[in-house]
Amino acid sequence: MKPWKEVDRAPIPDEDGELILRRRDTEYSIRTTTTELMNSRLHGSEDALAELTCARLHHHSDLNILIGGLGMGYTLGAALRNSGPDTRITVSELVPAVIKWNHEYIGHLAGFPLDDPRVSVQQGDVAITITSKKKTWDAILLDIDNGPDGLTREANNQLYNMQGLRGSFSALKPGGILAVWSYTPDKSFTQRLTKCGFHTKVVTVRAHKPGKGSRHTIWVATKPM
Repeated sequence: MKPWKEVDRAPIPDEDGELILRRRDTEYSIRTTTTELMNSRLHGSEDALAELTCARLHHHSDLNILIGGLGMGYTLGAALRNSGPDTRITVSELVPAVIKWNHEYIGHLAGFPLDDPRVSVQQGDVAITITSKKKTWDAILLDIDNGPDGLTREANNQLYNMQGLRGSFSALKPGGILAVWSYTPDKSFTQRLTKCGFHTKVVTVRAHKPGKGSRHTIWVATKPM
């Protein structure tokens, strides 16, 4: 097996660590110095995050969707494939290099989703985007860090505590959906969603299609009408 080659690396804002982009033949990986965060072979659950959300909104038009975390673009690509031509998708990505990598190195993996005219990209903290507007979004999709149990950036936990969930609840339109990806299940997070007023479904999906790879968790939480 051929060795991995480093393509680029970049600091994580407000943290001591770095993100590293690596390549081995046609396979790409984004990792910290100690942990792989995403791999281009294993994106079934990232696709499912968007597919599960869009399936519940398919009867709506003129959708306004916010995606927190660009990653390798798979969630964005799936959202575009499962949305209509009048959908608007905003992607909020904290690390400038991740946006750069999607433009320069890995855009082909998800079909160059940043080139779609329905997409706008904001470099910054998605928590600020969420709390800046009320009753704006039909869906908020969060694929940030490791899920509710933050791994790469402690500040990410603010998205998943009670205050953060209340912010998402306020930012969603009635009937809107908060969808959250996680590497592991978390019963306490389910309880927090319910306490905030969401009607919540917990879905287990596979990292690799069809039906292979690690099991990941997706919360599909709907704000009542």
